[in-house]
Amino acid sequence: MNKQQLAFHDNGTFKIVQFTDIHLKDGIHPEKDTRTLALMEQIVEQEQPDLIVFTGDLISSEETGDPQAVFRRVVEVAARARTPFAVIYGNHDSEKGVTRAELQEILTEYEQCVSKAGPEDIHGTGNYALTLYSRAGERESAVLYFVDSGEYAPAEIGGYAWIHPDQVAWYVQESRQICARNGGPLPGLAFLHIPLPEYHEVWQSGTVEGRKGEMVCCPKINSGLFTAMLESGDVMAAFAGHDHDNDYIGVLHGITLAYGRVTGHNTYGVLERGARVIQLLEGERRFNTWLRLEDGSVI
Repeated sequence: MNKQQLAFHDNGTFKIVQFTDIHLKDGIHPEKDTRTLALMEQIVEQEQPDLIVFTGDLISSEETGDPQAVFRRVVEVAARARTPFAVIYGNHDSEKGVTRAELQEILTEYEQCVSKAGPEDIHGTGNYALTLYSRAGERESAVLYFVDSGEYAPAEIGGYAWIHPDQVAWYVQESRQICARNGGPLPGLAFLHIPLPEYHEVWQSGTVEGRKGEMVCCPKINSGLFTAMLESGDVMAAFAGHDHDNDYIGVLHGITLAYGRVTGHNTYGVLERGARVIQLLEGERRFNTWLRLEDGSVI
């Protein structure tokens, strides 16, 4: 794997395209998979991102005979475009026939992949941080955190998994180390698949834009990642997927909570397929974001 350095452009921008809930399958409505892959290629061509982030459910492994091959079909969209890409897993990526560790091993085959397996002694595969360097490349200017939000909670609790305390502690430690290296917190973004419980709260607060077409399918247990981000002072925004009919974005206690836009055609949801685009600005604690849709329009 090429440990390529991610850096801001000379104009001080860095652009991320977030694809989420792609749900590629094999043999079930293949025409929908073909359309999904074409959509992704179209958006990459239109936006020319500096980084592609896949925020989970790249495949529907429980409806897939060869999950490794289908997983490769997804990430090869980024590889063919010679665009750096990062992956976090969703609840459907390793439900059947493949493990997260096996998918992570596939990622090591691609020089464009900047994902990391993360610490082996905490929950999840793919807890890692990437720093973005200044346009001159001599210093760290921003940080991206990636967190494995898991799959399902124990049956006696029900619903979806929560971010475990050891993952929260890992984030806090990473944040402190990056802060110490740079004399203060860097502007940060966080990516995960399953939304945090605070996504429900931000919708109720009224400071939101976008659509809410289904309930927030967050874990029943709030394990404190949002509080940790609030106290650490670096994360400006978190981006999730999982809920295909939600694409809203809002601000809660100074942190933006945003959904991507569902990308895959071979799954449920009434929203037009597309992607969220995020543009960071070097040296500033702010970002621009929009949705790029299949028909070419921008929201």
